[in-house]
Order: sequence, then structure tokens, then C-alpha cells
Amino acid sequence: MQINRLFEITYILLNKGTVTAKELAERFNVSARTIYRDIDTLSLAGIPVYTQMGKSGGISLLPDFVLNKSILSEKEQNEILSALQSFSVIKAGETDRVLKKLSGIFNKNAVPWLEVDFSDWGFESGNAFLNFKTAVLERRVAEFDYYSASCEMTHRQIEPVSLWFKSKSWYVKGFCKLKKEMRLFKLSRVRNLIITDERFLERDYSENVDSEFSGLQKPDITLKLKIAPEMTFRLYDDFCEQQVEKQPDGYFIVTVTWPDGEWLYGMILSYGEYIEVLEPESVREIIKEKSHKIAKKYP
Repeated sequence: MQINRLFEITYILLNKGTVTAKELAERFNVSARTIYRDIDTLSLAGIPVYTQMGKSGGISLLPDFVLNKSILSEKEQNEILSALQSFSVIKAGETDRVLKKLSGIFNKNAVPWLEVDFSDWGFESGNAFLNFKTAVLERRVAEFDYYSASCEMTHRQIEPVSLWFKSKSWYVKGFCKLKKEMRLFKLSRVRNLIITDERFLERDYSENVDSEFSGLQKPDITLKLKIAPEMTFRLYDDFCEQQVEKQPDGYFIVTVTWPDGEWLYGMILSYGEYIEVLEPESVREIIKEKSHKIAKKYP
């Protein structure tokens, strides 16, 4: 794009002083005539660029020219560099080059304040994230096998629109060709992902988004839990501060509303002997029944 080329030409002139039209043409893979048109555009924009004929001539900026950065405050400059650095760690385009250029213009070093690893501790989902990112940016159809919440595997083709992080998990939002509607797919359930060469046009994405597990989701249920001090390290990973009430004996009473379903009982059982369901009675009975079944496996 011309705007990127103009920016880079200005940056090159700031750093090298003088370059020839031939050098710039070869660098950007355009004709010398295009470069001279770019120089005219820069001049019209108020950049003091000039050409000098002769053996040692070329294209230069006036010696006292400094790219005006006063329109940005110190805080704004830092915020721009920080934002670019955050994009850089997820490989969102050629941000490293832009980051380097702006760091030079602002005379600042970008602080590496952020590191991102998209893989889970168990299942590797990092590659899926990066591949879906490519598909979203390039509007390419993604094809994969998918395991639903009921463990049913189906083959899907989607037009991916965006990546979404919700409740400790990554999802991809896209138009599912099988279901003919917008859907959410959990990245950890995606297998055999292929980003095809098929391109898609932008759709009206204002329609409601359905998820693979929405049809299976039961109504919410309010729980009252008693959790032992040994599980203190987990409390604020799983619950909000307002949901937790510490007792004089060191135990915690937690009141939380969660969607009913198998995942809920798995969450409760993951606390092992250090949790007791106080309410409702129906959940107490289910946990009791599951505990008996588990105990029978270890006679």
C-alpha cells in the first residue's frame, strides 16, 4: 500500500540521509517513476524532501528536518509502543518492524511487558489459535473435526470471524456451513484443523451466535458450598470475592450460581474431601451418589 511505502521512505531518509530512486525502487519492487510520484506526494504533504542530480546525488530530507512527534504526549507514545508490543507477542502481522520504527522515531525502547502462551497445560491449542487467526485475517474457510459437549464428533467447515476468550477458554466464532448459522467452537475440542485456500465474503454477523453446547445447557442453579482452608489457594481462581465468606474456624462458605450439568459436578468433585455441598439437597444427593460409585472402583 502506498501509505506504508511513504512512511517507510520517510523512515529510510531519516536514517540514511540520501538514497537513490533506483535503490528505493528495488527495495519496494516498483518503478523509479512510482518512487518519484511518491516523492511528490511527500512534498505536497509538507515533508521537506528534495532530489539532487549528479554522481553523489539522490533523494534527501532537509538536514534540520525532524519528524514531528510533539502531537503525541509522552504517555501516548508509551501507550502506542505498549499496544504494538502486545500485538507483537501474538504475531499479529508485521508489528515488529513498525515497533522498531516507532521506537526509533520516539527515541524509546519498547519494554517487553507481556508474554502470551496460547497452549493449555495439557492439550496444545496454541497452533489452533494462530491458524484461526490467519483464517480470520485472510477470510479463509477453516475445516476441522469437532467434539461437542456430548462427545459427538462432526466434521465442520466455518467462515471464522473472530477469536474469543471466555471463562479460561478460547473459542472461535464463525459461520458454520453445516448448521447455516453463527456458532462458537471451543479450541480445545478442535482436531485435524486445515485452513483452506477458499476465500469467503463478509456476511451480516448481527445474528445471534449459538454454541455447540447451548442446546444441552440446563438452567442455572444456586449452590452453597463449604470449603476447607486447604483449598484457599483455589478460591479466588474459581470464585469472586463477593461470593466467599470466611468463617471463624478457617472454613469458607461460598454462594455461587452456576449452570447445571456434568461439568458442575466435576468441578465440585475436583475439590475432593475438602468441599461439602450445603445446598441444594438435590445436588448433595447427586454428589453422594457419584462418590459411592467412585468408592466402588477402589474396594
